[in-house]
Amino acid sequence: MASSMTFIFICAVLVFFMTPGLAFFYGGMVPQKQINNTLMSVFIMCSIPVLLWVIGGYSLSFSGNHWNLIGDFHNLMLNHLNLAAPSVAAGGKISNAAFLLFQMMFAIITPALFVGAIVGRMNFKFLISFVILWSIFVYYPLVHLVWGGGFLQSFGALDFAGGLVVHIDAGVTALILAYFLGPRLVQQKGSPKNLSWVLLGTAMLWVGWYGFNAGSALSMNSVAMQAMLTTTVATATAMLTWMVLDVFTKRNATLFGVCSGAICGLVAITPACGFVSVAAALWIGLVATLVSYFFITTVKPLLKIDDTLDAFGCHGVSGIVGSIMTGLFASKSINAAVTSNGLFAGGGWHQLGLQLGATGFTILYTAVIVTLIILVLKQIIRMRISSAAEKLQEDWDA
Repeated sequence: MASSMTFIFICAVLVFFMTPGLAFFYGGMVPQKQINNTLMSVFIMCSIPVLLWVIGGYSLSFSGNHWNLIGDFHNLMLNHLNLAAPSVAAGGKISNAAFLLFQMMFAIITPALFVGAIVGRMNFKFLISFVILWSIFVYYPLVHLVWGGGFLQSFGALDFAGGLVVHIDAGVTALILAYFLGPRLVQQKGSPKNLSWVLLGTAMLWVGWYGFNAGSALSMNSVAMQAMLTTTVATATAMLTWMVLDVFTKRNATLFGVCSGAICGLVAITPACGFVSVAAALWIGLVATLVSYFFITTVKPLLKIDDTLDAFGCHGVSGIVGSIMTGLFASKSINAAVTSNGLFAGGGWHQLGLQLGATGFTILYTAVIVTLIILVLKQIIRMRISSAAEKLQEDWDA
């Protein structure tokens, strides 16, 4: 177990590294006067979700199993939890402390993702309050349903590293928040202000993603190496795909487009990385980028929902595509945890049906609960900053 503990320690640090990377990524895309608010809105997630996870998040996610829907409060404030003992939830591969810490990093990065949809116009008090309620009523239940013994896990739905749990729920949350907030008073024009930051953030996210995906094997083994390899191939494919699309549609390849493509590839391969072949990773990266690109350039303008930094377009859409395509390519020969091969791996329609059902449930559950949280919270706390404060940020072309 010692080697696995060392592996998870390194992977946990890499996943933590992703949150400041996301701050740079988002911070490089906003006007000068929004940079501090954007950095703060992302980096504060290194505080609140940590405390929530220790107080009750871990317990609700991995302790007990009520109605196959949620855990219990047996490990509230980590009581009755022997941190040095092997973790049952991790199959005994690592200690409770290591598993708790690794999963804590997921709880940090997930709410930070939807910040990209609301920068420049959400009241900070509303954001903090929303993150607390969202973690309790959206994130922890989904963690339990998919990884903690809930009905999605028991039915056989596959999510290796967080397609359902992280990217789809964060992406859908971003879309719902953007809808309720309404469009920006001042629309941004031109390229992102600081492409150096965007590239730095992308690189930090890519490096951290190896901890995210390979670390979800919970041991330094062949599955971890497969996850790392498929992550690299899918991301490289997605980068090239976005660049080619830009050349054919805009006649100009851009650094921002290449970075956007990389994020789509990283997101799309996340639910499948430890279950599919390298060839499958190539197809997942390709298809997810095509769909995300089409959504951002064609569908989003029709919806008239102002998702500022395309949190849904990249994370939500690519996460949905990756989750569904897991049902096409998952293979027992890659990972013995796969109980039914995907459609293109000779297993028929069963796993694809499970993935479609789990993906649809995650979208619907997240949309309904997020909507309820917003409607209630709006009665207590103002959701949007004042018009005067927002107009002060009109410096995109400065």
